[in-house]
Amino acid sequence: MTSDLPEMRASDSERERVAERLREAVAEGRLDMDEFEQRLDAAYRARTHGELAPLVRDLPVSGSVAASVAAPATGDWAGRVGGPATSKGAFAFWGGFGRKGTWTVGRRFTAFTMMGGGELDLREARFEDRETVITCIAVMGGVQIVVPPDLNVEVRGIGLMGGFGEHGGSVESAPDPAAPRVIINGVALMGGVGVERKRTRAEKQRLKAERAERLEREDRDRLDKGDGGERKELG
Repeated sequence: MTSDLPEMRASDSERERVAERLREAVAEGRLDMDEFEQRLDAAYRARTHGELAPLVRDLPVSGSVAASVAAPATGDWAGRVGGPATSKGAFAFWGGFGRKGTWTVGRRFTAFTMMGGGELDLREARFEDRETVITCIAVMGGVQIVVPPDLNVEVRGIGLMGGFGEHGGSVESAPDPAAPRVIINGVALMGGVGVERKRTRAEKQRLKAERAERLEREDRDRLDKGDGGERKELG
């Protein structure tokens, strides 16, 4: 472990893994609710590995949590491109499929559903190559694709008595030029393929904590200015 590793920026998936370990610890009786809530809040506020590590240091740490704290962060796009694909396709007939969490998308991925449904969540995924083509074929079924706000996505599919396209997500689209390019094509026949941009739960919690911290700081500044004005008048 290098000396500067504790200052490595933490990713949203790493915060979420530590939060999950804390939930396990409170369920096992290792933490009481007050300590759990304090640590959980600190986990979502954490910006570096050095801030995450102490939160689980005194707990039996699973391999995935240990890796998330000790390994370099993979939130940057350069660290999320490359390596062998863990999945190159998915199939559902009268059923469903799901790909989510940390998985590596093949440079050519095919999703097929007939009278079924599936979900592809790319928010924490890695990519085999910088350009990925996802072909979706939905026959009287559907495929939902969830992507992070900064991923470069191009939707080219068509809908025949169905729908195929990117619909309004929970955040505005703000693609990062450094992010991989994902082309989503195919056809939806009496079915639907939808693409939605959405933040992870960990990122939502972090942004919420940052807003609360900013508001608290602004309130303190206003109070300080008010006290200063009163002291000046008294003087």
